[in-house]
Amino acid sequence: SQNPCSPHLSAGKWEWLSDSASLLPPCDDAVSYYSHFGKIAGFTSAAGRRFRGILDEHLELLRWPEGTKGDRELSVKGAGGQLYHWILPSFFQLLKDLVQEGREFAIIFRSFGSDLPRVLSAVSRALNEGAHPLFPDLPDLKLNVNTTPGKIRCSRRGIVVSRAKESISTRDGERGLYQYFSSVQGLGGFQDHYDWWASNTFSIRGGKPLWVDPFDQHVQHIFIDDHIRQDDEHTIVHPKVFLDPGGTETRTACTSELYDITLVQTDLLRAISHPSYFTQRVHICLENYERNLQQGAG
Repeated sequence: SQNPCSPHLSAGKWEWLSDSASLLPPCDDAVSYYSHFGKIAGFTSAAGRRFRGILDEHLELLRWPEGTKGDRELSVKGAGGQLYHWILPSFFQLLKDLVQEGREFAIIFRSFGSDLPRVLSAVSRALNEGAHPLFPDLPDLKLNVNTTPGKIRCSRRGIVVSRAKESISTRDGERGLYQYFSSVQGLGGFQDHYDWWASNTFSIRGGKPLWVDPFDQHVQHIFIDDHIRQDDEHTIVHPKVFLDPGGTETRTACTSELYDITLVQTDLLRAISHPSYFTQRVHICLENYERNLQQGAG
């Protein structure tokens, strides 16, 4: 999710602009290495060797606690045999912080992949059995996990959301899907429609749908994803904003309009190095959303 940036020089050579990684370009004429050269295996051993220290430092921070037995779901083995956290500890810290702050909340995992059963099972064991070595007291939070993954399927005809025996679609109006996700309790997950995203050239139009009601004073939806980009031709979430209070019509909002209000582009390095990272991002979104509500009321 981090990109070292470089501008194109008139002599036809590339020059690094920074020795640190950043989500956004450090200057206007900078481009990301990835956008020009694509994904390079062994990047930090070749062209990006100056960033090797950053990689090593954050891998070290992700190490499973020394002397603690590995967990079949919560830990993962690296190429060298070392154990690492499979889920960022800062996520579990977020759960603790939100409960401590007395907030009413739900967490919905949204994945294009096939990892939801493992994610939900791992989180369930951490929350119900105290299986996480860094957070053995998570059962005290009394949070429920629905371990049955749901599905979100998109087509030109509309969007269908289903989980177990539940099913709801935009054929009944988009407001119904907003109310459905607003009423979810505890933790759960839905597999999004990767083929639809791909058929829409990986742009905002085929992204994971997120319904946003900018007039709602009781519920705020926040989508956190490291693939969110302020370039709408290459982003992963499709924000559908209601036009009127209580209305059914939506419009597609550009990512920059909702950035740090309902959309958070994960800074993966900070999420690894700062335990309170996700909590801080949520607080920023809460403040910005509240400001927008007040401006709308004014």
